[in-house]
Amino acid sequence: MAKNLKETYTTEIAGKLKEEFGYSNIHQVPKVVKVIVNRGLGEASQNAKALESSIREISTITGQKPVVTRAKKAIAAFKLRKGMPVGVMVTLRGDRMYAFLERLINLALPRIRDFRGISAKSFDGRGNYSLGVKEQLIFPEIDYDTIDQIRGFDISIVTTANTDEEGRALLKEMGMPFRTN
Repeated sequence: MAKNLKETYTTEIAGKLKEEFGYSNIHQVPKVVKVIVNRGLGEASQNAKALESSIREISTITGQKPVVTRAKKAIAAFKLRKGMPVGVMVTLRGDRMYAFLERLINLALPRIRDFRGISAKSFDGRGNYSLGVKEQLIFPEIDYDTIDQIRGFDISIVTTANTDEEGRALLKEMGMPFRTN
């Protein structure tokens, strides 16, 4: 039986990283804390269907109901009032997080057209990684006939790593396909 990502992390990846960076304690080894999936919807203020379909798509992809994010202040140029819905967001932790990461790495990313790997430059300086997905169709859970419009979303992977190098090593061991350039 194939191991899932969580088991692989505890049995293999943590040991490799401990050896590679010379940690004295297993608790110093970087690990993924949470994954945040976020979709900004500019048209949600005028189009209520866009918000509903986004909630449905994000909950199908992540297995968790998203929170509707609202405007903090009014911006007249964007026809935006305070409190209007501007996006949806999900924070994944624990088993759901590992299940999502596994599907992202093994199923979704390889389905991107002309995929040559993801950029290794999208770290924030503290070992956290962010990537943008241009279309929701790369996830096999999404049925092409049910979507009304192709929309992308952002995925942020928050780790306990102190440096980008540690974060990159952690994600590479987990199977993240970084571009070699």
